[in-house]
Parts: sequence; C-alpha cells; structure tokens
Amino acid sequence: MTLRSIMRSVVAVRAKIPQDAFTAAALGTEREGSGVVIRDDGLVLTIGYLVTEADEIWLTTQDGRVVPAHVQAYDQATGFGLVQALGRLDLPALGLGSSGKAAVGDEAVFVDGAGRHVDARIVAKQEFAGYWEYLLDEAIFTAPAHPGWGGAALVGADGRLLGIGSLLLQMERGGEDFDINMVVPIDLLPPILDDLLTRGQVDQPPRPWLGAFSAESNGKVVVASVAKGSPAAKAGLKAGDIISDIRNEEVRGLADFYRKVWSGGPAGVEVPMRVLRDGRESWLRVKSADRNAFLRKPPLQ
Repeated sequence: MTLRSIMRSVVAVRAKIPQDAFTAAALGTEREGSGVVIRDDGLVLTIGYLVTEADEIWLTTQDGRVVPAHVQAYDQATGFGLVQALGRLDLPALGLGSSGKAAVGDEAVFVDGAGRHVDARIVAKQEFAGYWEYLLDEAIFTAPAHPGWGGAALVGADGRLLGIGSLLLQMERGGEDFDINMVVPIDLLPPILDDLLTRGQVDQPPRPWLGAFSAESNGKVVVASVAKGSPAAKAGLKAGDIISDIRNEEVRGLADFYRKVWSGGPAGVEVPMRVLRDGRESWLRVKSADRNAFLRKPPLQ
C-alpha cells in the first residue's frame, strides 16, 4: 500500500464543545486533530479527548471536502473515540493491523489529517500511566515525534493501522532528551468495538473515578490538582497531598495507585486512602463516581 493511498483514509477532525462542559476548561472548547476511517460507511477512529462532550464535529478530507459528523462513542479505559460521518466520505477504510506483533525497532509512518507524515520507528512498548486516572498496560512509543499527533494514524510497513496518536512526551537516552509520541495500540479496539457501536460504551461496570490529577515522584504519588466538584474534591483531597496507602496497602507508584483504586469494585465504591499532608498523616474516604456521569452526552442524531 502506498503512502498516498494511506493518507486518503486519514481525515482532519474539528470539534466544538459547549463553554459549560466539564472538560472545557482543561481541554478547550475548540479542538483539532485527526481521525482514521476504519469502515466504508464513514466510521472514524480518533483519540477521545478531541471529541469528548462535543456538540459539533466536522471532518475534512485530504482533498478539502468538509463533512459533518457526530460522536458515536468514547471509551475511558482505552482513550479511543469513535465518530460517524453524517454525509458521504467516499474514502477507503484503513485495515487494522496487529500492534501486539509490532516490535521495538520496527519502522512505521505517522500520518495526520492535514497531509503531514513522519517516517518513525517504534522505540519502546511499555506501561503508561497518565495523570488523569488513565493506564495502558503496553503503550507504543515512536520517534521522531509527529507535530500533529492527536488522533493521527500510526501505520505499519504492511499498510495497516497499528494505533492512534495520543501524546507528545520526552524520553531520555544517552544523556539527551528527545521528543516521542505515545500511541494507543489498535489491539485494544476489536474486543470493545461492537459494544461501542451498539451501546456507546463497553458493556461492563464503569471504573471508580476520583477526579484527582496526580504525578509520580520518586515512586510516590503526589496530587497536582483535583477536579472541581469531583469525589476527590468533596472528600477534601488537595494539591500537594501524597497518597501513601489504599485500603491499608502501600501505593507503589502511579500505575499501582490506579490498579488498587480500580480493584475495589465498580464506580461508587468507597476508596479509603492514607494521605501525607504537611508532614502529618490522615485518612480520607473518597466516594468514587462514574466519570461519564460528569460529561455531556452526545446529542441524538
């Protein structure tokens, strides 16, 4: 498959979000990125933060045609978003590859909806914990970085989709820092695709959500901020707090923190945590929630 044919399947995504939406302050009310056509009927796979709470979406093809679309689904666990074109895209679907078979050192191409591409290489496949209560067991990391990574397509040498661009990060190697992209692996999509198309979400209880934005420092989990009105805010968790224990079990880093929170049961479960604040220890009991309950639902089509 040629680069030209691959690029035809990648579109630009532009979303408008209401001013009073829960994610408006953090992610903005106008978001732009890319998406990949994965079905001939105009189903587009993108990164979810571009389209979360959007009430207006426009897709632009590589030849400049603009087609309206609507949000089909957004999966919190993977970060994938699905958008359905409301008009005819008349674009070929890009076949799904196997991210599990992709190896460090493999060559790939990163393509965005603006027609830009970067010849990249997979530099790592490893666990990734995001500050917004997000965890991937094995994310893909590529270099050099693509400047328009959000929703862009990572395509393998066989011309098939390996993943969707999510973040721009820095990696240190040999005493030097360089930019890399974090990519959500495509193997996470097939097991949940039918649920997303028929239900708009995965058919399982939602994970407990706290609303804490946290970072890892020397193996300790430090709260950077809490979302307004979130369970963490209501329980009194504050920026600067160090979370040392969950249910009497020591927290060993950010990924371990998330796993311990999620292992206690579905959204709504109470999460007891030991917190170190200003040199003093105390216990907080956070009544978790379903994150989706705080978000605007996609408008009916």
